[in-house]
Amino acid sequence: MLKTQSKSMKPEPNRCWNTQNPLYIKYHDEEWGVPVHDDNKLFELLTLEGFQAGLTWELILKRREALRGAFSDFDPKTVAEFAQKEIESTLNNRQVIRNKAKINATINNAQKFIRIQNEYGSFDKYIWQFVNQSPIDHALKSMSDMPVQTDESRAMSKALKQDGFKFVGPTICYAFMQAVGMVNDHLTSCFRYKEIIKLKQKPSKTQN
Repeated sequence: MLKTQSKSMKPEPNRCWNTQNPLYIKYHDEEWGVPVHDDNKLFELLTLEGFQAGLTWELILKRREALRGAFSDFDPKTVAEFAQKEIESTLNNRQVIRNKAKINATINNAQKFIRIQNEYGSFDKYIWQFVNQSPIDHALKSMSDMPVQTDESRAMSKALKQDGFKFVGPTICYAFMQAVGMVNDHLTSCFRYKEIIKLKQKPSKTQN
């Protein structure tokens, strides 16, 4: 029976992240690098990347669902209207990352996010302009080749800061670009690399 089970087990695919953490594996295999054009999802990942500042992504993944609950499923319209009551409630929630500066920044960013939507029709249309509406394929051979920021992320950071966003430095912006598929930074040896390339890119429609 043991031999039969061994034969039936599929070998683990080659990943660019060497991890056994199921949260990391699920995120890598299903989300990281997949082009995102949904505004609420973009707001979620921008928020999570901001919360990661000074922390590990593992912690963010562990607290993700608690953060989702605290920030109304990452609905920017709802978060933009958060008042002191919601701030205090979040600060008293032990399941989230209780950083007042980041909580306040999330509310501020939601307000700026809506302003961008109103001006451009969608945040998607605005943010993807930094890669000319098409993902950049870096075709990385090694993790040591992976940049922490690029000209595009620096331009994005500068623009977002000018628009009033917080926790949007060039390194955070680059991590966000990786997360939402604006760049494909899967290693060429990773099983997800070609899968990401094959995905069809479709610009989003105006989102309200």
